[in-house]
Amino acid sequence: MHQPSVSPSWDPYLAAEFDKPYMQALHSFLHRQQTVIHPPANQWYAAFRQTPFERVKVVILGQDPYHGSGQAHGLSFSVPHGVRIPPSLRNIYRELQQDLDIRPATHGNLLSWAAQGVLLLNSTLTVADGSPASHQKQGWEQFTDRALQALNADREHLVFMLWGNAAQAKADMIDATRHLILKATHPSPLSAYRGFFGCRHFSQANSWLQTHGRSPIDWQLSAEIG
Repeated sequence: MHQPSVSPSWDPYLAAEFDKPYMQALHSFLHRQQTVIHPPANQWYAAFRQTPFERVKVVILGQDPYHGSGQAHGLSFSVPHGVRIPPSLRNIYRELQQDLDIRPATHGNLLSWAAQGVLLLNSTLTVADGSPASHQKQGWEQFTDRALQALNADREHLVFMLWGNAAQAKADMIDATRHLILKATHPSPLSAYRGFFGCRHFSQANSWLQTHGRSPIDWQLSAEIG
């Protein structure tokens, strides 16, 4: 099995996982697939490259990568430049505007958030083309839970944004006396009106970070490039 590429700062926490039977079984499952997998293999671990362990300030936990062609690139809720902004991300932008008066970006690339310490992590890191949830319960959840457990144990005063029931189920592994846990419904058009709009998670996150001596996240995305 090829050696996955994550930031060296994650190695103490994740490197040993790749040799465990569950991860070997997962990679065998992925290599047997006859359909296109999103994102491409070189982007499966992109979140861990873009946001080193020691730089994480905020975790935004998604469920699955986007399952349409060209959408997923390894960061939850994000799409590459030039790809139409998905509905869930449009709703995230709408809440940002309501919360912090930030005008919606004209693109969906959240790389600048990742660079500032926002870990854009999905519970499941791959999906079959056109088939949401198709790679759930194959091992990814154990791997991403390990990442969350490491952050909980070895970092202080992080913000965990848990949107939707699947993400909120992870709250039990986070120490609420040391970290800020923010819960809301998923930003999907099916549920955003039931509690995501008006949650004000972005301003709450920045207030928490500043209270604990850390710089806030600049949630304003730059103009589209490239």
